[in-house]
Amino acid sequence: MSRYVADIVALALREDVGPGDLTSRCIIPVEQAGRARLRTREAMVLSGLPAAVETLRQVDRRIIFTHLAAEGDRLGPGIEVARLEGPAVSILAAERVALNFLMRLSGVATLTARYVEAAGGLSAAVVDTRKTTPGLRFLEKAAVRHGGGRNHRFALYDGILIKDNHIAAAGSIALAVGRARAAAPHTLKIEVEVDTLAQLGQALAAGADLVLLDNMSPDLLREAVALTEAFYAPTPRRTGLEASGGITLETIGAVARTGVDLISVGALTRSAPWVDMGLDWD
Repeated sequence: MSRYVADIVALALREDVGPGDLTSRCIIPVEQAGRARLRTREAMVLSGLPAAVETLRQVDRRIIFTHLAAEGDRLGPGIEVARLEGPAVSILAAERVALNFLMRLSGVATLTARYVEAAGGLSAAVVDTRKTTPGLRFLEKAAVRHGGGRNHRFALYDGILIKDNHIAAAGSIALAVGRARAAAPHTLKIEVEVDTLAQLGQALAAGADLVLLDNMSPDLLREAVALTEAFYAPTPRRTGLEASGGITLETIGAVARTGVDLISVGALTRSAPWVDMGLDWD
C-alpha cells in the first residue's frame, strides 16, 4: 500500500507542482518558516491522511505533520484535523494536492456512512464496486471501509463474478459455473449475476457460492430470498445473496429489509461529492 500511495502522490505532484510553485518562489523567501492548521468546513468522515502525509513528505521532508484526528473519525465543521510546520514555500506547494486527496476520499467515506446508516443497522453489509476513479482504487476502497462499508472484489484478478456476457459466451449458467469450479482455486468463491428468479434457480442448482440479484425490486428480492431458503430447506441456505443495481439512499433501507446478505452500491465511489476542508495559515 505504501509504494502504491507514493506512486499516486508522485503523479499528482508532477501534474500540479511540476518543477516548482512559481508564485510562492517569487514572493516568499526560501528560508521563511510557516505554520498552518488543517480544518474541516463541514461535517464529514475523515479519510485520506496517508496520501496527504506522503504528499508533504515528497515535497519537503522537513514539513512536520501533527495528527489531531484519525481515519474514520466522524467530525463536525470547524474541527482541527492537523497542524503543519516547516518551510513556508513547501507547505504552500503541497497544499492543493494534499487537500484534493483528503476532500475526495473523505467524500467517499462520508457518503458510505450515509448509506450504512440508511440501511438501518440490519445484517446486510453495504459494499462497493469496481466503479472507482482510475488509479485511486486502493484509496477509495479504504475510504469505503472508513465509512463503515465493506469491499467487494478489488479487481478482475482476485474474484470470480460470472456476468451475463460470460454466461452467453459459455452457453449456460451451469456450464459457466462448472468451468469456473474446475479451473479456480478451491479457496475462491464463485458468484453469478442473475436478473430473473429462473436464473437464480439455475445458479443454485449449479452450486454458486454467491448470487448477485441485478436490478430487482424489493418485492422480487424477497421472493429470491424465499426461493433460496426453500432450495436448501430444511438446512440453512448456503448461497449468499447480493442485491445490486440502482440502489439509492432512499431505497437501501427497503432492500436491506428483504433479507439479502450484501448490498453493492456503485455510487459510493462513482458519485460521492467532495467534502470541504481548508488549510488556514497561522
